[in-house]
Amino acid sequence: MTAKNKILLSACLAGHRVRYNGTDKSCTANLLQQWHDEDRLVIHCPELAAGLETPRLSAEMVNGQGIDVLNGRARVVESDGRNVTQPYVLAAWLALHTAQQHGCRFAIMTDGSPTCGSLHVYDGSFRGMKVPGEGVAAALLREHGVEVFSESQLDALQQRLDEVEGA
Repeated sequence: MTAKNKILLSACLAGHRVRYNGTDKSCTANLLQQWHDEDRLVIHCPELAAGLETPRLSAEMVNGQGIDVLNGRARVVESDGRNVTQPYVLAAWLALHTAQQHGCRFAIMTDGSPTCGSLHVYDGSFRGMKVPGEGVAAALLREHGVEVFSESQLDALQQRLDEVEGA
């Protein structure tokens, strides 16, 4: 029998109230329940792990994407203009450490987040405008071979699991 691949899951998708505004983004999909029952899920909030408080000011990346933040070409700022790049970079490294510690080959991360966004992020203007892109942790995880999916891509993740596990 093939071993079940582990999946790093953003804590807010698991119902934890850890988002910047003190809410969750609960995902009640049947697949998540199935993966929970199969003991695949590793629940983690990179931002809380890095010491950011809940609630906190909203943050967006300015002048680039997650990979640019990691390479020092862009920064993460809060809605009041304060540079919070370092905690977000730390959040990314802690997410990678958790994924590696638990052998996670896959991750499901909250889209839109400057940390976890995998398909879209906010454009840095704080006007609610999303652009295609990825957050700091999603970029770092991908650079280290972890396949990152958004909460809207659970079926695609199931397809990948079937491929790699020979189902």
